[in-house]
Amino acid sequence: MVRGFHLLCLASTTSAAFTGNINYLSPSRRHASLGVSISKVAKRTYANRLWSPSQLNFTHGIASGDPYDDSVILWTRAAPTSDNNESNVTVSGYVPLYDHSTEQYVAKSDSPVCVDWKISASKSFEDTVDSGTAYTSSDIDYTVKVEAKKLKPSATYYYQFNVCNSNNTSPIGRTKTIPSANDEVSDPIRLAVYSCSNYPFGFFNAYGNPVRKDSVDYVVHLGDYIYEYANGEYGWGDAYGRIPLPDREILTLYDYRKRIATYRTDLDLLASHQNFPWIAVWDDHEVADNTWRSGSSEMNNTEESFVMDGGVSVDQRKMNAVRAYFEWMPIRQVDMDDNLRIWRNFKFGNLFDLVMLDTRQYDRAITDLYWNTEYLGEIYNDAGRTLMGPRQEAWFYRTLRESSTRGATWRVIGNQIIFSRINSSISTGADLPFNYDQWDGYQANRNRTFRTIYENNIGNNVFLAGDSHASWVSDLVWLDEHPYNPSNGSGSMGVEFAGSAVSSPSPAGQNITIDAAMVVSEWLTTANAELQWQDLYYRGYYELYISHEKVDAAFFGIPTTGVRNGDEISLANFTVLAGENCLHRTDGSPAVGDVEAGSLKGGKPTLSNLTHDTDSGKWFTYTDP
Repeated sequence: MVRGFHLLCLASTTSAAFTGNINYLSPSRRHASLGVSISKVAKRTYANRLWSPSQLNFTHGIASGDPYDDSVILWTRAAPTSDNNESNVTVSGYVPLYDHSTEQYVAKSDSPVCVDWKISASKSFEDTVDSGTAYTSSDIDYTVKVEAKKLKPSATYYYQFNVCNSNNTSPIGRTKTIPSANDEVSDPIRLAVYSCSNYPFGFFNAYGNPVRKDSVDYVVHLGDYIYEYANGEYGWGDAYGRIPLPDREILTLYDYRKRIATYRTDLDLLASHQNFPWIAVWDDHEVADNTWRSGSSEMNNTEESFVMDGGVSVDQRKMNAVRAYFEWMPIRQVDMDDNLRIWRNFKFGNLFDLVMLDTRQYDRAITDLYWNTEYLGEIYNDAGRTLMGPRQEAWFYRTLRESSTRGATWRVIGNQIIFSRINSSISTGADLPFNYDQWDGYQANRNRTFRTIYENNIGNNVFLAGDSHASWVSDLVWLDEHPYNPSNGSGSMGVEFAGSAVSSPSPAGQNITIDAAMVVSEWLTTANAELQWQDLYYRGYYELYISHEKVDAAFFGIPTTGVRNGDEISLANFTVLAGENCLHRTDGSPAVGDVEAGSLKGGKPTLSNLTHDTDSGKWFTYTDP
């Protein structure tokens, strides 16, 4: 009896340590059957020794994300191997859906991994603000995700993990909280905005440049953190030693875990995660190309698709991808009764609300699947078309209204795809002039968004977008409904900054020349009244510097992704003054100074190739291919 009581207490203590790792609770805390059964994991492991510290490594660095004013998510992976757990039991068709009785079906770790963590305002950890212990196991791929609490608003912190009872430590990470919702924010807040990193297309130099410059406070990632293809299907990694693993189109839970883990070997991505808190959403390729609520471009909920894809269903594949994403990303589960919800809002004091949307996975109506483009051209203006689904749409419009009512100066909307209407018939043809995978394919949804903005007089809106692998800067205009003057921006209700890719190729082709790209860009800016600058040539990212008076946007191009370096070219700079609701014009130009490349309304690019080496701080003229 005494021994039984002792074992019960030990099991309870172990369960508490597992509970400290919130990856066991994801993707749904309120429904135990949707998460890993902690009681079963604890029962399996409590009587066994912990892994020896000498057998463990922090295999994929550290990360922080989803900062609040008083807490932040911290992440690491402490494992006996750099490979990923091949257990597919949590999503296997051989067991009841979401069953986690792993011992019946798969090899598993019988010994838990114990990790301590701490966070401090000083890099020397003289005064620890919060700390704790968390267990992990093969059930969640040895990942560790904890919430550090008791933090102060707008404060920089340092954090570290170590294997329990040892000197086996992770690198030291840096993170930062956001202001409290009602705080008066006096200093500008700086964001780096990214999308579309494709491993076999080259090195992720863009992620590392703000680290080397120490130029931002937070990172916003708009999706396509990974791609699902086999090597050679969309990028050859052989030349760079960057073959995406596993080398096949990914479908299983192991596949998605391994693919994210492969991306996390890029040194610049590791550096960004280590130095900045990330606020991320997924796009389509975290699951598959051109996903919508019932399928993707290559897989749909039909018998034919199920047979052709080896007995994998759309829902099972999405389940695999979502679980791996939440295991590996420093992200909170927003609503524990909704395991697919990633859309959420961050209140940066009285300065701005950052509204992160999911226009891909949650409840998107059918999109362009390449074989149905003409059909999309017929229905794109149908009243029932939605990118977000009714629940998210209602939340989005309510959030915009509440942000304006509470007095936040700006509304910054992070979404995956280009919001502005873009006539792209130069590539699609006059009969189908739009990209129906963007907001152009969901005109009713865009009209409802514009109506919310115009009828409630909600100004100072900044839409962010990725996905397109090109750069687009536009005034935010409800064309054909409200008058608009492209010369001075009157009639606009904000701006849109859409960025290029970290490494994914230009939509005009990987090998397009800068001269050929400029011809297409000039056609696009001429054909689209609200489009003020466009560039198809450069990979890169952009930074935003947000104050009550203005938003400054700086676009950077990466000269090459073929070698790892810190080089970047300043492509274009823009300013939005509070209350103007459009790009600020200087001597008739929507840009601040000259632009380096692309097409600018009222201006010409300099094509100077003046390049900044963010590693050494030196400037030079880039001449390499």
